[in-house]
Amino acid sequence: MIVSVIGATGYTGYELIKILARHPLFRIGHLVSETYEGKAFSEVYPYFRNICDTVIIGRDYEKVAAESEAVFLCLPHAAAQQAAEFFHSKGLKVVDLSADFRIKDAVLYESTYKTKHLFPELLASSAYGIPEIFGEEIAKASLVANPGCYPTTVIMPLYPLIKEGMIDTSFVIADAKSGVTGAGRKADLSLSFSEVNEDFRAYNIFGHRHNPEMIHILERAGKRADITFTAHLLPVNKGIETTIYAKTDKSLAELASCMKAFYKDRRFVRIYDNGHIPSIKDVVDTNFIDISLFVKDGKLIVVSCIDNLIKGSSGAAVQNLNVMCQLDETAGII
Repeated sequence: MIVSVIGATGYTGYELIKILARHPLFRIGHLVSETYEGKAFSEVYPYFRNICDTVIIGRDYEKVAAESEAVFLCLPHAAAQQAAEFFHSKGLKVVDLSADFRIKDAVLYESTYKTKHLFPELLASSAYGIPEIFGEEIAKASLVANPGCYPTTVIMPLYPLIKEGMIDTSFVIADAKSGVTGAGRKADLSLSFSEVNEDFRAYNIFGHRHNPEMIHILERAGKRADITFTAHLLPVNKGIETTIYAKTDKSLAELASCMKAFYKDRRFVRIYDNGHIPSIKDVVDTNFIDISLFVKDGKLIVVSCIDNLIKGSSGAAVQNLNVMCQLDETAGII
């Protein structure tokens, strides 16, 4: 299958092309970037010399559609809407790494991202891209909305627990920390080395755009969860560690059994109930999510870790396309 990447030169594009270059069944077609049009991808990222020397083209979507069977959209939020509609209308499989199709409620999307959704009918038919939870929908979809990186670390641990009524959903705290690549590849003083190094800070308190996404998707587990989410910036390149706090009347054995049963045989989910505390180093450069549970006196603490650019973005995107194509979901990723 020939796949192309729109917005190929950001961090998500970089990780995506690393995976596609070794995929047994996908072949890279076109790489699109208006900024680097005419340059070989390996000129932008010398790491790829003799691996991916494909010459980058500008925004010629007609050419991409005519010569591709699937596309990954690594575009900013709001910018992906029209691209998704165009390629979808041409019959291509589309995996959108932006937030434009994650929230099916157009009013909620518009209030969260402060922009109008132009294609509510397409929004309704898109699938949310966590294969371990929504695999059947993804397998039938032609447009998949890749989840946010923070929401992945919150939704995946909580979904089975909420679905089976294992926790009190009236007040859940999700305290998350991410490396700086989560903000994208852009010039920003607040993300420069001297600003980030030897520092640790919270941001967007009570205003992070991933919070509505978490609540919206977790409602599909059968009950609304009141999630108080706070994001923090770590002085590292990649990785997310999220600590979730909730009340429960269940034992550790019951909670772990619930989660292990839900994710049985899911290769990318690693669950611990033996006291092991996951860390970013355990998962960086992989598509795994590591989840560990701790219970004491009716209080549950869940620790989850992912690589924000892989399981939180590009790895999940390839996993989704694998599922859309009825392939082994691990193809090219392990």
